[in-house]
Amino acid sequence: MDSAKYLAAIDSLCARDLTAADGEPVPYGAGPGYRIESLEVSHGTRTGDVARRMATVEDFYALKSYIAQQLDDRWGRQRPLWGMGTLRVHSDRGEEIPEPWATTSSVADDLDLWQPPGSDRWIALGVGYRDSTDEVHVLAVASDIDPV
Repeated sequence: MDSAKYLAAIDSLCARDLTAADGEPVPYGAGPGYRIESLEVSHGTRTGDVARRMATVEDFYALKSYIAQQLDDRWGRQRPLWGMGTLRVHSDRGEEIPEPWATTSSVADDLDLWQPPGSDRWIALGVGYRDSTDEVHVLAVASDIDPV
């Protein structure tokens, strides 16, 4: 695993101006105050064998855990694993969930979440796989919007 590549992408998210979307394509979105990027993406799991897809999901969870450990070592463990189920229930009830948390709750089951020391920004990692018509992604989220 190339942890330097993943940490460099997360460092870029930490430093990036999030006040406006810059028009650069991203898999799940960007907007004022947030950006969701794919650190790793599967190939051929959107229409293929379900067992292969779930094996990829397991591999991507292992990768997410590996990257999370690197961030824990850097910033300290900040939050327990954040389950997205409650946000999905609130959304189903018609409650407004701000981005990027609405999107991440629809594609991932949980997020690792940090607020780097001395920063107002939130950094999250998740595995996006709930949409079976999409590839599996290890997602990195940067947001100036407090998690709900």
